[in-house]
Amino acid sequence: MTRTIRTAAFWILGSFVATTSVSAHHSFAAAFNMTAPVTVQGTIVQVRLENPHSWFFLDVKNPTTGEVTRWAFEAGTPGGMIRNGFKPDLIKKGSVVTIKGFHAKDPAQNMGMLRELITADGTSYGLFGSQQGPGQ
Repeated sequence: MTRTIRTAAFWILGSFVATTSVSAHHSFAAAFNMTAPVTVQGTIVQVRLENPHSWFFLDVKNPTTGEVTRWAFEAGTPGGMIRNGFKPDLIKKGSVVTIKGFHAKDPAQNMGMLRELITADGTSYGLFGSQQGPGQ
């Protein structure tokens, strides 16, 4: 009887964990407006390489008013980004980068989906694409 209870508990717990992680994952198209491209240049405040998606946070200075706004960009999985040439220690706090992507569906949010990250030397890292050197 004890073995049956342990087996049942294992399957119940396993199905709970599987359902929880699946519900936490979302489609980029559900959260971001794929017809609203956005490009910002700013200073990296934080990079979080975590599952299910990585995040890049940067401060963007308005050239007219000088006001600084914090932006957040959701990117791919850490493993996928590393396979595409991104290294965990590549972008450090204080690095100036340009990010191209798509704006959140809510236009009031300073948030987007990262499509391309360009470093100060011109190296480009795509969300799912390959690395390109300066000027390519």
